[in-house]
Amino acid sequence: MDVKSALFYAFSAVMLFAAFRVITSRNPVHAALFLVLAFFQASGIWMLLKAEFLSITLVLVYVGAVMVLFLFVVMMLDINIDSIRQGFWKHFPLSATVGAVIALELAAVLLGGFRISEPRQQVAANVISPAAVTAVAPVDVASAADVGHVVVAQVSNTKALGILLYTEYLYPVQVAALILFVALIAAIALTLRARKDSKFQNASQQARVKSRDRVTLVKMDAVKPETKE
Repeated sequence: MDVKSALFYAFSAVMLFAAFRVITSRNPVHAALFLVLAFFQASGIWMLLKAEFLSITLVLVYVGAVMVLFLFVVMMLDINIDSIRQGFWKHFPLSATVGAVIALELAAVLLGGFRISEPRQQVAANVISPAAVTAVAPVDVASAADVGHVVVAQVSNTKALGILLYTEYLYPVQVAALILFVALIAAIALTLRARKDSKFQNASQQARVKSRDRVTLVKMDAVKPETKE
C-alpha cells in the first residue's frame, strides 16, 4: 500500500466516524463541529484526487461560511433539545426505510461504475477528443502540448471551471448566489427576534426622539431638612 492509498483510507475512516457522530450527538453544537470535521476529510480526499479547486471550495464555502452560519443559528436560537427528541422513535422506522432505499440506489449506481474492465478504462483514458478540449477552454498555442495528433491545452482545472462558470453557466451561478443571499438574510432575521431576556435598541424610535424627551428639567424649592432632636 502506497502513501496515497493510506491517506485515502485514513481520511475515509475519519469522515465516516464524523458523519456518524453528526447524527448521534445529543448536542447540536457538537454535531455541527463533527460536520466541520467531515467536510475537512472530504476536502482531503478531493485533494488526493487532484481536484484542488473543489477541495479549496469545500473548505472556503462550507466550512468557512455555511458551517459558521449554522453554528451562529444553533447557538442563538436557543433550541430546546428535549422537545426536538420527542417522538424520535415514533418516526424512526420511516426514516430508516427512506435511508435504506437511498443507500441501495447509491450502491446500484456506484457498483455499475466499478464493473468497467481495466483495459476499457485505459482505452478511455488514452482517447482524447479535440472537441471536448476546445469546449473546456480555448487552446493557447504557447501553453499547449502535442500528444500524438491531438493538441491538449495545459490548463488548470481552476481556470477551466472558471471559464465555464462565467460563460456558459453564468445565469445559474447568479441564481444560486441570490438564493444563498436570501437564506443568509432569513437566518439573520430569525436571530434578531425580540426576547424578554435580551436588551436591544430601536433605531427608529431613537431617530424620532425630541430634545424635550431626552432631559426633563424639574424646578424644586430649596428645603432645609428637618433635624431630629
